[in-house]
Amino acid sequence: MHLQYFMLFCCLAPAGTKQAWCPLSFLSILLLCRFDYKEMLHNSTFCLVPRGRRLGSFRFLEALQAACVPVMLSNGWELPFSEIIDWNTAAVIGDERLLLQIPTTVRSIHQDKILSLRQQTQFLWEAYFSSVEKIVLTTLEIIQDRVLEDGSRSSLMWNSHPGGLFALPQYSGYLGDFPFYYATLGIKPYPKFTAVIHAVSPLVSQSQPILKLLVAVAKSQYCAQIIVLWNCDKPLPAKHRWPATSVPVIVIEGENKVMSSRFLPYETIVTDAVLSLDEDTVLSTTEVDFAFTVWMSFPERIVGYPARSHFWDSNKERWGYTSKWTNDYSMVLTGAAMFHRYYHYLYTHYLPTSLKNMVDQLANCEDILMNFLVSAVTKLPPIKITQKKQYKETMMGQVRGTQPLLGPQSISSRASRWADPDHFAQRQTCMNKFASWFGGMPLVHSQMRLDPVLFKDQVSILRKKYRDIERL
Repeated sequence: MHLQYFMLFCCLAPAGTKQAWCPLSFLSILLLCRFDYKEMLHNSTFCLVPRGRRLGSFRFLEALQAACVPVMLSNGWELPFSEIIDWNTAAVIGDERLLLQIPTTVRSIHQDKILSLRQQTQFLWEAYFSSVEKIVLTTLEIIQDRVLEDGSRSSLMWNSHPGGLFALPQYSGYLGDFPFYYATLGIKPYPKFTAVIHAVSPLVSQSQPILKLLVAVAKSQYCAQIIVLWNCDKPLPAKHRWPATSVPVIVIEGENKVMSSRFLPYETIVTDAVLSLDEDTVLSTTEVDFAFTVWMSFPERIVGYPARSHFWDSNKERWGYTSKWTNDYSMVLTGAAMFHRYYHYLYTHYLPTSLKNMVDQLANCEDILMNFLVSAVTKLPPIKITQKKQYKETMMGQVRGTQPLLGPQSISSRASRWADPDHFAQRQTCMNKFASWFGGMPLVHSQMRLDPVLFKDQVSILRKKYRDIERL
């Protein structure tokens, strides 16, 4: 704890009394002139927060923002949102009458406890105090919990990541229905998934990619059902046009035929995992199985195949979007991705209408918006997994910017759209609109990629040193 903080705070008079001259004030001012206040604040472990002249103290929020553990010295002061926040996990509550004992108290706190306190200050700052909007939303949500006691959030929801604003009690009152509480509760998600295939093209041929995709997904041992979201302007195809499968196939006509309808929380989705697919995605059954097994280890994240990245364009002073093949990524597109069904609910009920209307008007960027949302909730990057080599190789030399999951038979149907400069420019605009609403860039870069080790490659068995490894 810095000496100058201690001296300055000792010179503050209690509320309601006349400010007396402090013999240390001049020395304290001289000391402060030698140090940068913000730098000193961020380098401090504990920050004294004594009684101020009003109901609260701005130093309290400064300490939270800087991950400096607040040492409260204001008997009888009600800490903000104390109805829902357990401040004992983020602050040291002292007695202003025993000021001289404070140094001994803070020195007795174990390093592990200090780390926990500092981490909690950052969580609480980011979740509830980092903007006026969050303060207002938190206030409104607390009022709602007071009114609707039966559907109110638990203390764990308010005091653990990602916080009460992202754990909507209207979705469920059971913690096990939220993906980010599985580890805390020691439970696993339901071991099946629901595939949602977004269809926008009329069904005119039995050789169309959507039918092959449907058959491949249905063969997965983890598939519980398949939902075909019909967002095509043409009428629904007759039932006999769809292939016979061992799992139920449910065809739903999209609401208003807009892009956001692919993320509606349909009641027919009964599994925790949702496999989101574009109609022309090319995936084998083994690739689907691999995606699900990876997702079971990361149920709070997006897990999938096509990856993209963002960057800061210093010349234009705006965020940029790139589809270049690199080792770095920050998004996994929802044309072939697995995520928890709760994100359907959060996308529909948490995000503002203005962003969803923008997506629907452009018929673009819904995948970027979903990535923004999930990264804002988890503070983590998505998980990229790798397809079989043969599919990746068909893409090399093809249209730049096309989704990596498109096989050669689907390149022609999507190439014009993804190669269109206007389409790419729209995605650049979306990035900056979304970042503005979220109050910053929530996307997180990653270089981790998970490869399925049992996929056979195209190398001749005679050229391999360990020839029997693929038979294991």
